[in-house]
Amino acid sequence: MIDHYRDLLQRYGWLGDHICWIVVRPLDEGLTVDDVLWRLNGGRDPEHRVMAFPREEAAMEEERPVFLVHEDEGAWGLLEFSLGYAVPDDVLARVSEDVQSWMVTWHFNGGATVLYAAGGRVRAWMRDFVLSGQRREGGDPDVLAGFRALLDTLGPEDHDGRRAAALAFVEQATGVGIERDCMDVKDAPVVILGDPVA
Repeated sequence: MIDHYRDLLQRYGWLGDHICWIVVRPLDEGLTVDDVLWRLNGGRDPEHRVMAFPREEAAMEEERPVFLVHEDEGAWGLLEFSLGYAVPDDVLARVSEDVQSWMVTWHFNGGATVLYAAGGRVRAWMRDFVLSGQRREGGDPDVLAGFRALLDTLGPEDHDGRRAAALAFVEQATGVGIERDCMDVKDAPVVILGDPVA
């Protein structure tokens, strides 16, 4: 599975610069993806739009996160690909009141994070996992044990491998991953948030 994400990182060079990938698995059957997006958008309805070329058009949205929403196996994957806006920890905690939420994010300035939230709070996180020797962790250590094991198989300079391992770990934990066809979409519906920190 790591090889799949290595291939994505090599094929789409911008992915190595920035990404925010959130997977949400509802615990309540009545919860919809619109409910989750409403929470993510600070209690407001987000803007829905169709973009002819989402990757290119999203980059012009100036300070507004643009998500491609993918539904799979009773869960939702939310890919923010304009500038890799990371959802703040407290917002993801609020989103996770009755869902399990996983987030992988990094930015070209650093700040790589894997985070798990459930029951309205952050349960485990790891930051700065790309650069060897700088990683910091908190929460329940058992939650990220599998991710640590993946990182330990990679060399300290294998930055793409470490990023790929984060995405592979979340896919293993949730059953939802990023597929290549997600990256090449055209005329795709997207969701644009106003201010996710509200």
